[in-house]
Amino acid sequence: MEDITAAEARKQWAELLNRVAYGKERVVVTRHGKELAALVPVEDLRLIDRMKSLLRRRDVRAALKETESRGAIAWEALREELDL
Repeated sequence: MEDITAAEARKQWAELLNRVAYGKERVVVTRHGKELAALVPVEDLRLIDRMKSLLRRRDVRAALKETESRGAIAWEALREELDL
């Protein structure tokens, strides 16, 4: 993965898009040495979104399983437990 400054990214925008879209490269855009954003192929973004969705489903299944095994807790009790 290549780092490139925001100023260079502006100058090379068309080339960067081609490298990311067709060459499947990943580029991190920096400013003053700090990472600002990443340019990634759309396929990578879709994969990340799918993985996040699968993890959320897994977390929901685990929470439901825990609720089934421990029983439900009243909202008032939960608020008190969490000090809300």
